Order: sequence, then structure tokens, then C-alpha cells
Amino acid sequence: MSMPPQTPENTTCGFVGVVGLPNAGKSTLVNHMVGSKVTIVSHKVQTTRTRVLGITLHKQAQIVLIDTPGIFKPKKTLEKAMVNAALSSLEDADILLHIVAVDQKEIVEKNKTVLKALKDRKNVVLVLNKVDRIPKPKLLDLAAALNDAHAYQATFMISALTGKGVDKLTDYLAENLPRQEWIFPEDQMSDMPMRLLAAEITREKIFHQLHKELPYEIFVETENWEEFDNGSIKISQVVHVQKESQRAIVLGKRGARIKAIGQAAREELNDIMDCPVHLKIFVKVQENWAERVENYALFGLNIHP
Repeated sequence: MSMPPQTPENTTCGFVGVVGLPNAGKSTLVNHMVGSKVTIVSHKVQTTRTRVLGITLHKQAQIVLIDTPGIFKPKKTLEKAMVNAALSSLEDADILLHIVAVDQKEIVEKNKTVLKALKDRKNVVLVLNKVDRIPKPKLLDLAAALNDAHAYQATFMISALTGKGVDKLTDYLAENLPRQEWIFPEDQMSDMPMRLLAAEITREKIFHQLHKELPYEIFVETENWEEFDNGSIKISQVVHVQKESQRAIVLGKRGARIKAIGQAAREELNDIMDCPVHLKIFVKVQENWAERVENYALFGLNIHP
């Protein structure tokens, strides 16, 4: 069914910044709302490195979601770039969602860095995630404590993984974004280039299989992308690690691990692109890559002085 003609009177559209601590469930929420993979999900913290736009349509609204790196106290050059990306997204947003995982300990204390970044902002909505993991009385106490720490516009209780409560949150966003025509085409789900998304999917598969054995400081680069007349796509990628020992872990015995990673990434890319994907992955050692700021542009991250 086609949408009615768009006018500033009958449509809303705007940017929604999704912020919070690493591993709060930001990427899971964005992917659930968009209905497709636009950002990676991992057990490792600090895996989202860039601002990712996920775009979803709800009733007469176009909701442009900005999934950001987690806000934390940075120490390394890469971490500083990630936090800068998160903080700069606050300036772009019409509404900010502060995602809080309720199954963590000392939640208010741990969220002090985020609360400091949100200080004096009136367009913030509190989203308590993973609410099925704690008793309701404890959940209500937590909601009250966080609302004492910041004057939120509204509070929602959800499970980003199952979708519980997400519809009510989406209704709120649709009703409270600016009344204006849509910014992006109706069928667009993200502004992330497919080459970058393909690299992110491979990085996700690496984390899923090796998250206990590798640091998060690896990156995947899509070096070549070739489309053929029969509709298939050939992709060549390089996994950059910092040590020879890490290269051996990614490759696995007789290349078994990288083969399994490649198969998992290829299957997901086949589904996303709806065409046969041929994926070749190489692993290279690049010592101290995370301190070389010229590398950051390869996955869409800028660093500010």
C-alpha cells in the first residue's frame, strides 16, 4: 500500500540519537526498529565505532536513528575518536534516547559519564532495556533514581532483543519528531555504504566466534567489490590485527576459523543483498594500527583534535 502524499502537515521526520554505555543494547534496538542489520551486535564492549544512520518508517513518520559508540572515559587514541563521534551526534538529534541496561550493578554511578554529557538537554528520553531480567519493584526504583539524576521527557521499559515495549517507544518518536517532509527515500534503511556494512558484518562474526580470545582492536577493510552480469558479487576483505599471535587465532588451525567466519558473513550478506556473494578474507598484521589515525577513515570514523 502506497503512502499518502507527504506534506509538512501530515508527516514527521527527524534524527534520534541513541546513546548510553557500551553494551547497553543500542545496536540491538536500532536493528530491531529498522528491521534489518545496519549495525553490528557483539558481546564485546565498544564494538560500534562510528555513527550509523538506521532509517525506519512508522505510520506517517520517518525516524532516522543514529547509533553511536558507547560513551565512556577514553584512554587510547581510537577510544577518543569513538567518544567524539558519540558526543557530536548529540548536536544533530531532535530526540535523544538514553539506553540503560538494567541488569548491571551500580547503574546510576556507572552512567555518570553519560549523564554529564546529557546535562542541560531537555530532549532526552530514558529507555530501560533488558527489563525482563530484574524484578518489577527493582525496575521501578531504578527508573525513579535515574529520573532524579536527569529530567527526562519520558521513560520507557523495553527488551530490545524480544521487541517488548519497542512499539510504544516508536509511537512516541513518531508523534514527537518535527512536522516536516521525509529527508530520505522511502525504501532507504541506512546511509552506511555497502562496502562498510560488509566489513562490519565480518567483524561481527569474528567477535561472535573469538570474543574471548581477541581484543576489540581489530578492523576489517573491504578492499575490492566486483559486481557481475549474473547478479552475483565478489568481495575481498582484509582483517587487520596487531600481532602475529592474533593472526594465528583468526586463521585457526589449517585455516578452519577464518573459513567458518567467512561462511557466516557470506550467508548474512546473501540475505541482505538478496544475491549470491563470493567472499574472500585475508588476515594481515599491522602493528599499532589503532594509534594511526589515517586508518580510521577506512571504517568511517573521524578524529577531532
